[in-house]
Amino acid sequence: MKRLLAIGLVAASLLGGCGRPGSAPTFRLTDISGADFGTALNLTDHNGKPRTLAEFRGKVVVIFFGFTHCPDVCPTTLAELAQVAKELGNDAEKIQVLFVTVDPERDTPEVLRHYVPSFDPNFLGLYGDAAATARAAKEFKIFFQKQPLSGGNYSVDHSAGTYVLDQQGRLRLFAPYGAGAPALLHDIRILLQAP
Repeated sequence: MKRLLAIGLVAASLLGGCGRPGSAPTFRLTDISGADFGTALNLTDHNGKPRTLAEFRGKVVVIFFGFTHCPDVCPTTLAELAQVAKELGNDAEKIQVLFVTVDPERDTPEVLRHYVPSFDPNFLGLYGDAAATARAAKEFKIFFQKQPLSGGNYSVDHSAGTYVLDQQGRLRLFAPYGAGAPALLHDIRILLQAP
């Protein structure tokens, strides 16, 4: 099954280069335009303000689910997104990065307020109670689960991809972990130029 999926993705990417000039843009990330999920988000930002996706219409929205105690995936992804924002220059005002915690027990507003803006002052950390977190994760098809560690501590296993919504609030792209800042930058620029 995985082999068939891989063949399909390769064929789709090759066919994507065909066609008339001015046809659909060629993304480097996975194009999931038309997906029937990722349409709603109702959480609170690290400053205590309730937030919904509708508030960010007019901006390209980048959403990543993670947690502040994450040793590698989360800080790497946020650092790449900070690099993208830096490369965009003035256009960085036209994007909004949202870091949604899957560990609201430890990721309090104060923790998020120190952690998330340390990558870029315009990035927002979002949190909710356990039920709100579960709803948000389900809406974006995110898996997360606590994993006990020695000494009574724990880590959180979670999906490690990034979603990108266009300026009309439509889910457009999925970036698997490791896609890299250049691919994110390339595709976000395409979305910023879209009418």
